[in-house]
Parts: sequence; structure tokens; C-alpha cells
Amino acid sequence: MEKAIKLFNHQLQISIRKGEVHHTALTPILSALIHFNPFQLILDRQFGFLWITEILNSRYSEPTRCKMASVVVQLMEKYLHFMVAGGFHLEPTQKTALLGFLSLCKKFPESTSYPVLIVLRILSANPEGANISATALPILAPTLLPTHHLQARSLALEAFCRIASGWFSPRMKNVSNEDRDKLLQAVGDPSQFNPHIPPQDGQPAFTTFYEPMTAAVVLIAFASSELWRDHLRQSNFASCEELLSTGEGKRTALERMLDLATHSLLHTPVEITMAIRRLEELQCLNTAEVVILWAWTTGFVDPVDHDAWKLTEADTLRFYRTHGMARLLSLKRHITDTTTEQDHLLILMKRYQRSPCRVKSVQHRIARQHIKPKFWDPINRMDPVGQTDLKDLRISRACQLKRLYHLFGCNPTTWREVVVAEEVDGETDL
Repeated sequence: MEKAIKLFNHQLQISIRKGEVHHTALTPILSALIHFNPFQLILDRQFGFLWITEILNSRYSEPTRCKMASVVVQLMEKYLHFMVAGGFHLEPTQKTALLGFLSLCKKFPESTSYPVLIVLRILSANPEGANISATALPILAPTLLPTHHLQARSLALEAFCRIASGWFSPRMKNVSNEDRDKLLQAVGDPSQFNPHIPPQDGQPAFTTFYEPMTAAVVLIAFASSELWRDHLRQSNFASCEELLSTGEGKRTALERMLDLATHSLLHTPVEITMAIRRLEELQCLNTAEVVILWAWTTGFVDPVDHDAWKLTEADTLRFYRTHGMARLLSLKRHITDTTTEQDHLLILMKRYQRSPCRVKSVQHRIARQHIKPKFWDPINRMDPVGQTDLKDLRISRACQLKRLYHLFGCNPTTWREVVVAEEVDGETDL
């Protein structure tokens, strides 16, 4: 059976390439294969990509090519759906085939909606999916709209988040302001979506892994980008502002920001300052405050970079004096919070290879030469970074707390007078 399928694959490619068989004969054959599912029989998904490539390069008319390739994509979905959840590596030729199909679909949006969703699902699940942002933008924007007839907004939002770093790639400079504006208009409030995507034409419903706060964090990063900041709207943060009014909401946002830290989002004082000021312009003060918490708690602003901290401290001082000193309680709580220590240390290890700390009046880094990271054991909850690393981090946070007191001209004793808040600050200083 495997030899027969491989022989069929070879002849099919030749027939498509030469255009020897009329499409009215080829399309029913491809449709019939959906029930036969040859990929599952021989465990080879390369065939489908090869067929798409041949179809796109064939001499058939554009509507015919689009229809034939759509059938192949639906055929592939039955085999690929279980791989999408965990992510898989796409070869360059496979990625080219899918992107070529998306480009063709732009001309026939009504007849290709479901295949487009399948392709976006495959591309966004791929670990290197960020490279497709510029190409996917014109296709993704209409699918993001709440009015999309497939109500596939949650799937499109998931794709929007998965390819996050691609929105900041140099290629995005080639995308027009109009297209960037349309994308953010379509994203709207990322908390507004339909969590259930109905089945289409007998196909199984999609299961999405979309988290609204992740999309909100990507939008926060947009506020730090020259390409995107002017296209943001206050409505993009409507639900986010309400959620971030609570300490738990801020903690969730910081956790998601750590998840996306590997995408190099909000890593410099200039980016942090740009984000804070743009969010203030939009009157999204709770969201702007989260950016300040990020700057003070993650260690991405190098403690030994005096000029960088002058910029960060100046914005911090201005923000709290302008919008209320009582907000400082939240900053202190998150500096001393220990719930994200493990994730925080792992990110710092990747960035610095050691923990950045400040001890007394001398700034330096505590080397990690004798600390060997352990593997995470989800059953026994083994510490992946070691107790010495946790001490390093807590020293760093204690130094940050001292820096905060010094910035506002106080000490632990006079802190209450500076904050002037009625609520009791139950946090213990490190």
C-alpha cells in the first residue's frame, strides 16, 4: 500500500506540473483522498506540501489553483491537527508553500475561509512562526474581526500571540500604516472573543489555547514600538485596564510578560519609557503602571547601567507624583513578591548567565560559577535553579526596594508617610 501511495504521489505531481489532467478530474480525486487519508497510512506529511507547491506553480487558472490547494489543505488538516497543539518544525519549502497559498487566498476570501484557518493554525503553532507576520497580516486582520462569519476570532487571536516577535521584525517596516492600523482595529479588545469555533462542513471544531492577557501583553509591547504605538487605541486596553486594577491582575500580566521575555520585548529603558508615555496618553494608567512594575522587578534594566536607571527612575518618579502616590504600594508589593521566582531566575540566567544584584552602595553582579541548574521535576517539584540563586535574586530585590525608598526620599520607617494610603501594607520587607 505504501509503494502504491508513493507511486500515486509521483504521478500526481507530474500531472499537476504539466497540466495534463483537467482540474474537473483532479479536484474530485483530491477530495476523495480526504476520506482515504494517505498521510496517516504512511506517516509522511511532505506529500501535501509538495502538492500545494506544484498546484501554485501550475498553469491552471488562479481560481482553480485556489480551489485545488484548498482541498489539499483540508486533506492535510486531518493528519496535522494533533501536531498543532505541541508545535512542530516547518521546513523552509513547506513554509513557502503555505505562505504562497495564503497570498492566493487573498483574492478569494469567501471561498477559502476554512482552509485559511487551518494554515494559520499550522503556521502559528510552528516555533518559527514569527517569520510569517508580515505576510499573514492582510489575511489575519479580517479573521480577527468579531463580525467574521466563521466566528474564528479566538483562533486568529491565538495566531496573533504566537507570532508575537514577528510584529517587531524589520520586515514590518514594509507594511503600510493603513495595514498596521487595520490590524490593531481588528484586534480591538482582546478579551472580547467567542471561545467556541463551530465545526465547518462536517469538520471537527478547533480547540484553541488562547489567553487574552497574552494578547494584552503583546499590545503593551506595541506601545514601545515606533511602528505600532501611534496605531494603538484606548479600546485595545478596555478590559485590560479593569483587570489590572487588582493586584492579582497585575501579577498575571507580569507572568505573561515573563513568558514572552524571550521575544526581547520591553528589554531597554527607552522601550519602557516609550510604552509608559504612550499608555499615559491613552489614559490607560493601570497598564502603564504594569510597565513600571516590569522595569523594577525583572532585572532587564542592568543595575550597573547608571544612565539607564536615571531614565527609568525619572519616569517612575514623574508617574507616581502625577497619578497618585498610593499606587506605590503596588510597586513595593511586586518587588517583594516571590510567586514568580523560578520563572524569573530562568529568564535572568538566559539573559545574563548570572544574577544581577546590588549590594549596599556598590553595584556588581553575583557570579554563578559554582551553581549548576537542575532539571525541573514536576512531580517532586525539584528546584530548577538552586537555593543560592534564590538568595541572589532576593538580594537583588532588597536592593531594588532600597533604590525605591531612596528615589522617593524615605526609608522603611517614613514610607507610610510618603505613600499616604489608608489601606494596611501587610507586605514584609526583604
